[in-house]
Amino acid sequence: MVVEVPRWTNAKLEIATKDPLNPIKQDVKKGKLRYVANVFPHKGYIWNYGAIPQTWENPSHVDENTGFGGDNDPIDICDIGSKVCERGEVIKVKVLGTLALIDEGETDWKIIAINIEDPEASHFNDIEDVRRLKPNYLESTVDWFRRYKVPDGKPENQFAFDAEFKNKAFAIDVIKCTHAHWKALVTKKSDGGEINCTNTTVQESPYICKQDEAKAFVNATPPCGPAKSLPGDVDKWYYYQKN
Repeated sequence: MVVEVPRWTNAKLEIATKDPLNPIKQDVKKGKLRYVANVFPHKGYIWNYGAIPQTWENPSHVDENTGFGGDNDPIDICDIGSKVCERGEVIKVKVLGTLALIDEGETDWKIIAINIEDPEASHFNDIEDVRRLKPNYLESTVDWFRRYKVPDGKPENQFAFDAEFKNKAFAIDVIKCTHAHWKALVTKKSDGGEINCTNTTVQESPYICKQDEAKAFVNATPPCGPAKSLPGDVDKWYYYQKN
């Protein structure tokens, strides 16, 4: 997985699919950088959150399990390991299961996994191991995804399967399906709209570019400056109970 958001942090970062080479960028909403709210008892993201490369949740493909099209992004993944990873870090993970979030009418799979370098990784082989060894973690994950947009004035998110987690085999099938859609995307067999498929590695892709061209894209981006301090309201807590 590619880590977009380290655990316990609030800045909503993700792979920018419309930009050349798909860098990780922070979301902007109404001209302001976007942060997820702290909905008690959750502080920021409760796992290392990121995406699986070479996957695409195709909006034109109606998922047979959920009845909705994909969200037009790489498939999301939550690493439940103990290490707090760095933004942009690439780690190997063991897939354990998945949750089917329905986000504003789109299928948004959330893969549950653990860093293979975690000291306890050998004890986790399927979703029931998470339920057994990390009590309430799966329930907290559902709670987080259900309520994280409520402070922004949006309704609770919904789930397929009554918010039931599916097992490892099911999750791997979902990943394979989204990988097939990605392969069709980068070989121009599917229309990705504004998605930028420029890459340096997929030989059969018409979007492949040379290393010096890729370097030119990178050099054209603004240099990193000093980090700005977080807005004061990022540490605000929200307390929510459905009436």
